[in-house]
Amino acid sequence: MRERCEYAGAWAALKLLGLLPRSVARSVAAWLAALLFRLRPVWRQVALFNLQMVFPDWTDSQRQKVVRTIVRNLGWLAAEFAHLPRYTRENIEHVMILDGFENFAAAERQGKGVLFLTGHMGAWELKPFAHALYHRPISFVVRPINNPRVDALVNRYRSLSGNTPIEKNQSARAILRVLRQGGVVGILADQNAALEDSVFVDFLGTPAATTTGIARMARHTEAAVVPVYSYWDSALRKYRLRYEPALTLQPTQDEEADIRRYTALFNQALGSYVRKFPDQWFWVHRRWKTRPPGEQPIYPDQKPQTVPAAERAVPRDGEDLSH
Repeated sequence: MRERCEYAGAWAALKLLGLLPRSVARSVAAWLAALLFRLRPVWRQVALFNLQMVFPDWTDSQRQKVVRTIVRNLGWLAAEFAHLPRYTRENIEHVMILDGFENFAAAERQGKGVLFLTGHMGAWELKPFAHALYHRPISFVVRPINNPRVDALVNRYRSLSGNTPIEKNQSARAILRVLRQGGVVGILADQNAALEDSVFVDFLGTPAATTTGIARMARHTEAAVVPVYSYWDSALRKYRLRYEPALTLQPTQDEEADIRRYTALFNQALGSYVRKFPDQWFWVHRRWKTRPPGEQPIYPDQKPQTVPAAERAVPRDGEDLSH
């Protein structure tokens, strides 16, 4: 019964926002997002804590302004998602334009597949959708929603432009297959990772548990890694989908050193975007939650970890590399 109620609510929300004119849908969704943040004050607290840690020289008013923009952006994202069925190759340029597409095209011509290194930035659900309409469909890794009915509904919307979701826990073989065919796989790589699946490398000034999956996949396949971002251009009143040049990855005989070096480079690329457009990133996430064994938690309401260092496991080739 709970699954059915959640599905009914999600379906109704998407249909309602989808029926409204885009400008009205964005306003309504932004208002609802603000209401949800009032009902869940912990979200605002986490965002402010993260901003304090990364931008200690900012004033409280600066951080509060960024949080307000984040809330608005999340509402806008929900409205854009509800309008995905309306977007076509003929009208997508009124919503999102491409910037630096030549960087992606150069990486694609190498013929070894492309990994889109991206994160929860701007209109992240619109990025792969727009790319497919402008060019051709891609695959992208998703974390399954706990409610399978809602998960199917969301993935149905995501796939309307021809894209293929790859479930995170079953992704390694699927990613390898796509890359071997010269295809593109998008991976959101800006979230906290489990201790056993990560290395600690700098992210925005603090070591963060970061997935090694993309680095291992890139090293194994020699696929190009292209940082891809989206952000709201207030002057144009459109989103920009920005493709950066493919990152330079030079493997050595030391695989684990390469993995750490690649991962640090990926974090540097993602972090540079966040610093450039701080009001476009999802600060609500506890990015620094996982800590090295024995280190005290960063977040005030977090319990100390008890996982001993000896239990850490390093993913091997052939295991799930998508985390």
